[in-house]
Amino acid sequence: MIRDKSIEEIYDGHFYGPEDMVPVGCSDCAGCSACCRNTGDSIILDPCDMYLLSMGTGKNFADMIEREIEIRRVDGLILPNLMQHHAGADDCCPFLSEAGRCTIHPYRPGMCRLYPMGRYYRGEGFHYILQKDECTGREKTPVLLRDWLGYEDLPRYEAYIRDWHSFKKKAEEALECLTEKSRDSVTRYILQIFFVHPYIMEMEFYPQYGARMEICRQTLKQILAAD
Repeated sequence: MIRDKSIEEIYDGHFYGPEDMVPVGCSDCAGCSACCRNTGDSIILDPCDMYLLSMGTGKNFADMIEREIEIRRVDGLILPNLMQHHAGADDCCPFLSEAGRCTIHPYRPGMCRLYPMGRYYRGEGFHYILQKDECTGREKTPVLLRDWLGYEDLPRYEAYIRDWHSFKKKAEEALECLTEKSRDSVTRYILQIFFVHPYIMEMEFYPQYGARMEICRQTLKQILAAD
């Protein structure tokens, strides 16, 4: 999701890598769930998020749509995001328990894992940044960024994230050249192939993503050539 702020307004002045210590530790949140409340439609999901949510909940896209997730246009594409459920004075994540704890923590989306960190993309890569105005209510302790993110194979995950980000940028640029009817068809096709079509839980995510991406790129070439 493109932000309309300069990086100087967002980050603490440093770029971080997976082996860096970052001041984000919060004693396992100690019962605080502020970051899970009133987020609107800002928790955008990527294909890996969809896979992990399905693994953690036993539900696919069709089971979760309009219950835990919804879809909207994000920078020209149609992508899913976590819904907010009304709870007392606040809106909150559908996977937040009454005790204020995440019920899908091992399977939580990438944006939740990052917070209050973010990614700053440059060229074909990215740096991690600490968003200086996020999660400001507690004294933070240093945590190894690799551990904070919690991915078993972080280099493989980062390669996937770079590929997904690059694909989205190219797709968004290509959509600008299409007719309205073709744009709608392409955006719905991307949603279908990466999110709606169920993943096989007995297989790891990355080969499934790679196969879908190959099919998608070939299909989009044909659509663009015909439009």
